[in-house]
Amino acid sequence: MIRRGDLNDVMLLQRIGRKTFDDAFGNTCTREDMRGVLDVYFNSAQVAEELLDATDNFFFFEEDGIAKGYMRINAKHSCPLDSFQDRKCIELVRLYVLNEFHGTGVANALMSFAIDFARKNGFQWMYLSVWEYNFRARGFYEKHGFLNSGVENDFPLGSTPQTDYWFVKEL
Repeated sequence: MIRRGDLNDVMLLQRIGRKTFDDAFGNTCTREDMRGVLDVYFNSAQVAEELLDATDNFFFFEEDGIAKGYMRINAKHSCPLDSFQDRKCIELVRLYVLNEFHGTGVANALMSFAIDFARKNGFQWMYLSVWEYNFRARGFYEKHGFLNSGVENDFPLGSTPQTDYWFVKEL
């Protein structure tokens, strides 16, 4: 089941967000840099503010009372690609699944939900940023029809420089 997150999910989002982000990127930067990133993006006040924002959309995939993954999708920013400035775009900010549930269909279900959500809300394009060396994620997004724009996005983890690519999908 996929359900919308709310203020009651602060601790859940902190737990699953910290775990999945650290699992995905913990070996790509120093522990100090990772702690700093997690403290900025997954502190209680930040998470509560995001969950209370009606324009920010968090959805959890739960099964048998267990949260197995989550996503964040919103249209807070215009698409960073110049050729998309005149189009109605929504960003898939995060889509993470706990390691033990990789390959079980959780990510596919969240992605299908995200695409349906965007279409129902009148968006024409979806975009996302993905780390250049996260080949598993890049393959997943390509499988779902996203195209690598080739445009780079600096996404440092603390003092560790990293580069993402902007991917886009016509809805």
